[in-house]
Amino acid sequence: MDALSHQREEQDREARSQTTSIFSLGADQLFVILQYLPVPSLLAFGMTCCRFRDLVDSDVLWAFVCEREWGSSALESWSSCSARKTSWKRLYRRMLAPRSVSCRRLHQGDVVPAARASHSMNFVSHKIAIFGGGCDGGRHLDDTWVAFLPDDPTAESIVWQQSSVGTPTGRFGQSCTVVGDTLVLFGGINDKGIRQCDTWVNRGIHVANSEEKSPWQFLEVAVAPPPRGAHAGCYGGDSRVIVYGGIGSDGVRLKDTWMLDLSEEPLSSWQEVITLHSPPARSGHTLTWIGGNRMILFGGRGTRFEVLNDVWMLDMEDEFPDWVELCACKLHPAHEYPAPRAGHSATLIFGGRILVFGGEDARRSRKCDMWVLDPDAGYPANNASACVEIINASHSDIGRSKFARRFWKKLKQRGQPPGRRSFHGACAVQSGRAILLFGGMMDGNLMPLSASGLRFDAELYLLQLAP
Repeated sequence: MDALSHQREEQDREARSQTTSIFSLGADQLFVILQYLPVPSLLAFGMTCCRFRDLVDSDVLWAFVCEREWGSSALESWSSCSARKTSWKRLYRRMLAPRSVSCRRLHQGDVVPAARASHSMNFVSHKIAIFGGGCDGGRHLDDTWVAFLPDDPTAESIVWQQSSVGTPTGRFGQSCTVVGDTLVLFGGINDKGIRQCDTWVNRGIHVANSEEKSPWQFLEVAVAPPPRGAHAGCYGGDSRVIVYGGIGSDGVRLKDTWMLDLSEEPLSSWQEVITLHSPPARSGHTLTWIGGNRMILFGGRGTRFEVLNDVWMLDMEDEFPDWVELCACKLHPAHEYPAPRAGHSATLIFGGRILVFGGEDARRSRKCDMWVLDPDAGYPANNASACVEIINASHSDIGRSKFARRFWKKLKQRGQPPGRRSFHGACAVQSGRAILLFGGMMDGNLMPLSASGLRFDAELYLLQLAP
C-alpha cells in the first residue's frame, strides 16, 4: 500500500512539473470547467490524482451535475424532499438506475370521476385534468374533471370537481397534449365507431360554473389530419404538438406524422411531417417528449394485430426531421427488454427518461410491470459501428461502474402497486419525481372483439421514484 501511495505521489509531482499543465489551475478555475464535463469524463478526471479526486467528489459539484441533467425544478424538489439525506453524488448514482418505485393508492373525496379507460390525463397549472374515455357497455364519456394536487397527496384527499360536460363531444382514444398552460385535444373515437379529426384547446384548466361556457374551445385550423383514434400525441417543442399513427376511418392502422404549431397566426394549421424513415403503422402506442425537439415512440399494435416493443426517436431539430429506431447495443452483454405491449403508459420523468407501466399483450392479457427507458443510452438499430465505443467503455472502470447507463431497466414495486391494467391515464408530477395513474381496463384474458370480462377502474395511484 505504501509503495502504491509513493508511486501516486511521484506521478502527481511529475504532472505538476509541467508548467503548461492543468495542474497550474486553481480549484475555482477547475470547478468552472468540471461542471460542464460529461459524467464519464468527470469520473475519469477524478482518477488522475488525489487532488482531482477530492475536487470531483465535491457535493457542490454534483449538485451542479444534477441540476444540469435533471433541471432546476427537479433539483429544488429534491432539496426540499425529506428523502434527500445523502450526498448529491450518491443520489445521482442511485437515480441514474433506480431499482424500485414506491406505490400508494390515494384517497379521493366523495365525488370521483366514473371508472373509465382510453381517457386523457394531464397535469397542468398545478391541477390534474381528466377528459372523456370509454366505460361499461362500450359507451363514450364527454366529461372533464379537475383536481388541485396537494403538497402531500398521501396525507390529503384528492378533491375532484367536474369542470364541464358535453364539450368536446364524447370520445375515447384521443390525444391530449400540454403546451404551456394549455391542453390541446385532437381526434378520438365515439361509441358509434366514428373517428374524429377536430382540435380543441383548454386554457387555464378552470372549473366553469353553470353560467359560464365550457373551458374547452374549438380550434379552427386550415388543414387537419385524417380522422383517427387510438393514436398518440405529445409536445414537440416550440409550441408544437406532434401526433403519430392510430386507426383511420376505414379501420386501417396509420403511419403518418403530423405537427400543429400553435404560434402560427392568425390561423393554425396541421402539417404532415414527411420523413425518410418511419415506424411501422400502429395503434395503442405512446409518444413521449423528452426535451428539446425530441420525442420517443414505444410499442403499440401493428397491422396484423401483433403487439410491438420497438423504440423510435423523432428529432425535429434539423431542417429535415426523421425517425430513428433505437435499441441497446447489440454488441453489449444481453439487456433486459419489456415484452411487446399496447395500451401502456409512457411518462417523462427527470433526466429525460421515461417510465413505462402496464399495457396488454396480443391476447389482451393485462400487465403490471414497470420499466425505465433511457433514450440517451440507445443506439441506432441499423448502425452496429456506433456500439463500438460502448464496448471500449465496458472494459474500463467507468464502463463497469455504477454510473453506467442502461437502455432499459426493470423496477421493483413497493407499497400498494396498481393492479394489471391497460389504457389507463398517467402524468408526471413533482418535477418528474412521481407519477399519477388513474383508471384503465383490468382483469381478463380476452379474445379480440370480446367485451366479456372487462372491468373499468377509478382508483388513483401515486408512483414515487424517491430513493
